[in-house]
Amino acid sequence: MNIGLFTDTYFPQLSGVATSIQTLKNSLEADGHSVFIFTTTDPHLGKGTIEPNIFRVSSVPFVSFTDRRIAVRGLFQATKIAKEVKLDIVHTQTEFAMGMIGKYVAHSLDIPAIHTYHTMYEDYLHYVLNGHLLKPYHVKQITKAYLHKMDGVVAPSQRVKETLRRYGVTIPMRIIPTGVDLTAINENPRRDVRKELGLSSKDKVILTLSRVAAEKKIDQILDVLPEILEKEPNVKFVIAGDGPDVQPLKDQVTRLSLEDYVTFAGSVEHSDVGNYYRMADLFVSASDTETQGLTYIEALAAGTKSVVYSTDYTENVFDNKELGCTFKTKDEMKNEILDYLKEDRFTIPENIKKNKLVDVSAATFAHKIEDFYQDAIQNKRTTEVNYD
Repeated sequence: MNIGLFTDTYFPQLSGVATSIQTLKNSLEADGHSVFIFTTTDPHLGKGTIEPNIFRVSSVPFVSFTDRRIAVRGLFQATKIAKEVKLDIVHTQTEFAMGMIGKYVAHSLDIPAIHTYHTMYEDYLHYVLNGHLLKPYHVKQITKAYLHKMDGVVAPSQRVKETLRRYGVTIPMRIIPTGVDLTAINENPRRDVRKELGLSSKDKVILTLSRVAAEKKIDQILDVLPEILEKEPNVKFVIAGDGPDVQPLKDQVTRLSLEDYVTFAGSVEHSDVGNYYRMADLFVSASDTETQGLTYIEALAAGTKSVVYSTDYTENVFDNKELGCTFKTKDEMKNEILDYLKEDRFTIPENIKKNKLVDVSAATFAHKIEDFYQDAIQNKRTTEVNYD
């Protein structure tokens, strides 16, 4: 198949969506498909960089998310390219500009279009005029309108599927958790990240790795850190990533007198995340807005146990204490962290890890997406025959 992925977010931007798209692209290509990415320009991309099968259209920073981009043109350019490469299917990854361009391209070429609903927008309304402009009702209407006449939608988790059904979305829908490139996590050049961050082998290191923003709830981990240190004084907390909440979190560290125990590692290239997971004793995430949980699976792939917020998705992944555990409250999070720290139970047994990773591998992810593509193409052909 010739597959077109349409997205507002792609590397060099760092995000779970960008990682998901790259993982899908690489896995589909490994299966013999041709994948073409239609995305936005990016000022951080080196001038003259050659990107095979990646087409970029003019863009500007997105309102309230200035580290993200939104296309301002490219409709006819994308359509022309899509015709030249003879796309068989369009797979949109955004509801914004590039998503609308993808829908138009699919309509123009009379090919199916499916969509992956990556983001639970109700959790992010505070970014738009502090929540005064858009309400959950608007999210419902916008989502329903965007998915109208699409040929299918991918829900990364049960929670996403239930939300879309609540919105009144009735098109074909499949729950397909995003896969992880296990090879990239474990085979890239290894570095001693602890040494680079000034940490010793005796330190018990807690890691969180994500966009540093309010919805990630990193402040809640900092809130319980003083109590953890009372019982485990050798603990160090590494915050890896960048984003709008770096300074507020640094201010919180100062207020709590945690300067000697917290390290801000800054932005981490995706090719290097495996080194960060491996240097940590525990991966912790207090975020309750995740739809895909890529960081959890990456930590698991690297062999690092996790303590994460409880959702239908994480409950399914961490159904064995040897992999990690989930929590609902800050007290539960603190107690789970302390349970692992005091027993030094950090390493995941290889056989348990291997069995769990089969279900979340990039190959499994791609195969499930391929099946959805084939069904969408077949359904469109059948519909056309019936219509005539």
